Amino acid sequence: MTTRAAAEFSPDRIAVIGAGPVGCVLAAAFSNAGYEVTLCDLVKELLDPTMDPGIRIEGALQISSRVAHTVTSVDELADDPPELIFVSSKATALPLISSAIQSFHRPGIHVVSWQNGLDTERVLADHLGAEWVMRAAVNLGVTLLAPAHVSVGFHHPPHWLQETHESGKRVAAAVCEILTGAGLPTNHAERLVDHVWQKTILNSALGPVCAVTGKTMSQALRDPFLCDLVEKLVKEGIAVARANEVHLGWDYYRYAMNYLKGAGDHKPSMLVDIESGRVTEAEFINGQIAVYAEMAGIEAPYNIVMRSLVKSLES
Repeated sequence: MTTRAAAEFSPDRIAVIGAGPVGCVLAAAFSNAGYEVTLCDLVKELLDPTMDPGIRIEGALQISSRVAHTVTSVDELADDPPELIFVSSKATALPLISSAIQSFHRPGIHVVSWQNGLDTERVLADHLGAEWVMRAAVNLGVTLLAPAHVSVGFHHPPHWLQETHESGKRVAAAVCEILTGAGLPTNHAERLVDHVWQKTILNSALGPVCAVTGKTMSQALRDPFLCDLVEKLVKEGIAVARANEVHLGWDYYRYAMNYLKGAGDHKPSMLVDIESGRVTEAEFINGQIAVYAEMAGIEAPYNIVMRSLVKSLES
């Protein structure tokens, strides 16, 4: 049965930008659901096995599938543009990615930011127009074991997705159906900003502490001094969110600390980026919290310091 949302927008071809762990999960899920998937990444070694033998997802999600096409440049998507593009790369690459998509974008091509951090959708919307951009808040913990081989530590659906302009509401509902049908249950949100901030505060507290100290998540939280720092970062993030009229829920602090204390003995992506000599997403996480603090006229010293320390360690 064709739903009203599916009748509004029913793409056959989907592109995923970023062949890291999140991008591989998306690409495998869509390909397994019967979509023609093009996976894009600058690093050819990440792409080579995605077509043969294919992507292997294990753990909390189990999928094995091959993508139809791979490209090493966003510009190559211009040869046969897909109707739907998911951006799952690090937020730091967004200005370049947005400019590349802009060069071939036309009405009818919709783009989803499937990323961490605050305001990633704004970067895309500034280049493409808000009516063609959507944003998701993703509840997924993943690790890239090897190219095209991903371990999913946790998958806590639903994920959430919303349009950035009211004209895109029906298409956003259709994209939620596409994701749900592909095994990634996703709900349409009326206030996605709340979900994005809830996740960003979690990432802002433990990620930079681990990146600076080199400790895993559970190791950091077992250290009383670092655990106290994590708590202060959570409280500061909550204060900034509420000063900007973000709705976290009355018991969010307790929820956040319980969530973080359940973290396993693994490295958050910010630490992995530091160890790999890559630029982190600290600017879109701690840096943006500091920006919103300034806009609200309050202080965010812990986020400012953690952003500075992480940036000083970047290659």
